[in-house]
Amino acid sequence: MAVVLGSLAYSHCQIPCGIYGDEGRFKELAEHITTIEKSMNQIKLLSAEKNPNMKQVVRWVNNKDDHADELSEIVTYYFMAQRVKLPAAGDVKAQKVYVKKLTLLHEMLVYSMKAKQTTDLENVEKLEQSLKKFHDVYFAK
Repeated sequence: MAVVLGSLAYSHCQIPCGIYGDEGRFKELAEHITTIEKSMNQIKLLSAEKNPNMKQVVRWVNNKDDHADELSEIVTYYFMAQRVKLPAAGDVKAQKVYVKKLTLLHEMLVYSMKAKQTTDLENVEKLEQSLKKFHDVYFAK
């Protein structure tokens, strides 16, 4: 009898390897938001049918939730844990930028959670807006 062991491969670890690029993470976040939106639309469309295929609805719900979780993982483990640096003590300007970045990342986490709870497309719109604002703040010179 053979035993096969598997492991999950995550898109990023917490070792500062320098392999992954910030722009790639932003593109990945945008793709997750697009997928969440498509999933919400499919859930609404399928649910409105006279005899909805509930298995398909459940698949789309799971897809929406999985992408919201993956978005949250990038926000927390890539940006918050690794890329957004603590400001130097007494550096008021750096402290303000730091708080702005954390605020926008927290917004993304909240709207990601709300996207899991509902099919309200307003949460997708807010995710997109938060991502754009974070991108602008993150890459500001």
